[in-house]
Amino acid sequence: MARRRHPGRSKTHVEVQRVYANKERAADQEHAVDDVYVRVNSIGTTGERPFVLIPGIGVSSTYFERLAPNLNEFGPVYALDLPGFGGVPHPGTAMSIRHYADLVGRVIDELDLDDPIVVGHSMGSQVVSDLASRRPDLSSIVLIGPVVNPAERRLLTQAKHFLRAAAHEPGTVKVLAVSAYIFCGFKWFSRVLPQMMTYRIEDALPKIAAHTLVIRGEFDGVAPRDWVKRVGELLPSSRLWEMPGAAHSVMYAHAEEVARLCVEHARQTVADGDETSELHIAEVSEDADRETPLTVADAAQSIGGRLVEAVGVITDNDELVEQGKTTHAEAMDAAQRTAESAD
Repeated sequence: MARRRHPGRSKTHVEVQRVYANKERAADQEHAVDDVYVRVNSIGTTGERPFVLIPGIGVSSTYFERLAPNLNEFGPVYALDLPGFGGVPHPGTAMSIRHYADLVGRVIDELDLDDPIVVGHSMGSQVVSDLASRRPDLSSIVLIGPVVNPAERRLLTQAKHFLRAAAHEPGTVKVLAVSAYIFCGFKWFSRVLPQMMTYRIEDALPKIAAHTLVIRGEFDGVAPRDWVKRVGELLPSSRLWEMPGAAHSVMYAHAEEVARLCVEHARQTVADGDETSELHIAEVSEDADRETPLTVADAAQSIGGRLVEAVGVITDNDELVEQGKTTHAEAMDAAQRTAESAD
């Protein structure tokens, strides 16, 4: 059950809550912890429309920590940690893409979100596509680095593409990935990986009624240009964008540019859709992928927040997770304001 929202939260305050797969079990506090749930990390309470963010395989909502504050200027943002990822417990057997999609739908319904813009990255694009193909009430979705290219549905090929793309990722993304995979664990990752590799996103795309924004990075071999163009052809209504200089985690390195595209997309309708076969190249500034420099104090606060969050994940304490995420967000916001004043 969702907790009561508090008015006036700043874009650095992260609220953490759980949405259970089984509402009846969730009501039984003695046994609720044994049920499958989604950890929902949210910022903001007001705005035109909410965003729901779904990360890729093995990683957590921290991949959206730069994107979320920029989206929050338009509406509240809900970044999800799915079962098996980000330290969220998982069931004994592998969950399918359909299972994950149903859980995301449950979050939308449980939190009573009115026509949210649902954003999926990598495997999250499969989850969003599966959900949207069965929910015509969703009018806008965003697919970032959609997978898997059916012409390259081979594990070794995808691994090579991923590693090549990783060479173009910022150092922070590499650190986030390693820490996320540690929390995920090889056993659970190896169970979900076949689900991702075999899911036929190309079958779901033509059934999506929502106006769809598709974004890829220039160096993203996991979602190559020809495949993204094919995604656009399969979608009934879409806009396709490529971000120069970016790789697979384009929403982290180019958070402001991606947020701008997402907000612009949120203001459009299916009737405003572009030709699906046209891929637009975004304009980015020379320092678009520059990481914000941290002062010693900001760095110490950021690291402290990460440690508190990690303790919260390990001890299954959402209050500590919330505290750690908020502390880290405050440090990053302070660093950003310092950098902007210096410019």
